Amino acid sequence: MGQQPQQIEIPPPSPNDVLYEKREGYALITLNRPVVLNAINWSILRRLSVALDKAEADDDVRAVVLTGAGRAFSSGGDIQSTPPPDDDPTPSGVDINLRIWNMPKPVIAAVRGYAVGQGHELAGTCDMTIAADDAVFGELQIRHGFGPPMLISPFITGLKQAKELLMLGERITAQEALRLGLVNRVVPADELLTAAEDLAKKLAALPQKTVQSNKMLVNRTYEIAGFRRALEYREDPLISAMLEGTHGDSPHLKVLREQGWEAFRASRDQLYKSGDASAQVPADGGV
Repeated sequence: MGQQPQQIEIPPPSPNDVLYEKREGYALITLNRPVVLNAINWSILRRLSVALDKAEADDDVRAVVLTGAGRAFSSGGDIQSTPPPDDDPTPSGVDINLRIWNMPKPVIAAVRGYAVGQGHELAGTCDMTIAADDAVFGELQIRHGFGPPMLISPFITGLKQAKELLMLGERITAQEALRLGLVNRVVPADELLTAAEDLAKKLAALPQKTVQSNKMLVNRTYEIAGFRRALEYREDPLISAMLEGTHGDSPHLKVLREQGWEAFRASRDQLYKSGDASAQVPADGGV
C-alpha cells in the first residue's frame, strides 16, 4: 500500500473502488475509497463507467443514486494516483460527466461531506442533487492555477454566481449551494440516503418514456444554449491563446505555478484537517 506523508495507508486500486447494488426499481452506485474521501483516480473512472453502463442496460433499473462511502462524496482528483498497470482505455472525468448527461435514466447525487473540484462537477452534472446538511462544495481549481475540467457551474447557477464560484474558489456550505441552485434540497445527514432513494423510487414509478424524454428536453435546451460547445472551451482560439499565455513554459511562470501548487497543497491539507490523521487526503480539488 502507498502512504501519504502523514503515514496513512492508502489501499491500492481495487475492483471494489466502485460498488453497484441493484434495488427495487433503481441502482445504488457508491464511490468506495473512503480512506481518501473518494478521491478520483483511474480505477474509479473505469469502474464508474462500467457501473453506469450496467444501470443503463438493465430495464429493471429506472433511476440511479450516486453517492460516496464514508464521510465524503468526493474530494476531487487524486494527486497521488499511480498510472494504471495496463493499456486499457480510461475515461476522463469529462467523459464520465457526459456519460451521466447522455444517459436516458435519471441520476441522483447524494452528497455528504466534501464534493469539491471534480467531485463538485460530478455532483453538478447529475440530474438532481440531494445534499446532507454537512456537505461542502467548491470549484477549487483556481487555487493552483487551472480552469475547471468540466464547465458545469455556469449552466446550473446564474452569471454572477458562476463567476464567484470559479474566480474565488471558495468552499460553500450545503445551504449556500441550495441558494445558488447547485442542489435541489438539503436534508439532515442521517436522512441523506433515504431522501435520495425516495426520490429514485418516485422517478421509477412514473411513466419511463416521459421521464426520459423530459430529461432529454431539458438537456437539449442547454445544448442549444451552448452547453457542449462550452465543454470544449479549450479549443476556442481566444481561450486557447489566453491559456497558453497563462500556462507557458517560461522559467518565471514555472516558478509561479510551483509556488501556487505548494500553497494549494498546504491549504488543502488544512482544509481536510479535522483532528485525526485520516482526514488528510491526496486530492487536488479537481485537476
